Amino acid sequence: QLRCLMTMVTLQGIPKDLDSYPKDLLLFLSPSDYATTGSCLQYFTNIGKANLDVLQRESSQRKQLLLEALACLKISGTRVNEENAEILGRLVCDLSGEYIRNSGGILLKQLSQCESFLPEQEEAVRSVISSENTEYGPPSAWSASTLNELSALIPVFGHSILQKIPK
Repeated sequence: QLRCLMTMVTLQGIPKDLDSYPKDLLLFLSPSDYATTGSCLQYFTNIGKANLDVLQRESSQRKQLLLEALACLKISGTRVNEENAEILGRLVCDLSGEYIRNSGGILLKQLSQCESFLPEQEEAVRSVISSENTEYGPPSAWSASTLNELSALIPVFGHSILQKIPK
């Protein structure tokens, strides 16, 4: 339905007020189409706020969006800084375990918005949390507000991390 709606919206060309449209709709527009009204940075900031789950996980479209976002942000290695993590938003849900590990705790906030994880991503999240080198500190020092912030990641933690969290 969204793909059809985007086709209807763009029949007369790309509208100049694309930023006022629902973010999910932009998933069906290519960055090059968006370039006529804004920058790739602006496009991926909007995409990062969209519900990526309207696209099937591991689909070629989601993979292409991530590749184009990494190129737009000029991320050549497998480390994402805090500013780029904010821009990527929910796109971090598709980053490999290597990105998660190499970026340290920077991605945890965005990862807590993900609906599901691949096994390699879960392992990377556990590795990052276990390193205790995150803005949240060691699990033994976490509060209820920390758990609230990371609540979507709790199923990923595993017994060894959970037992360190104070009651």
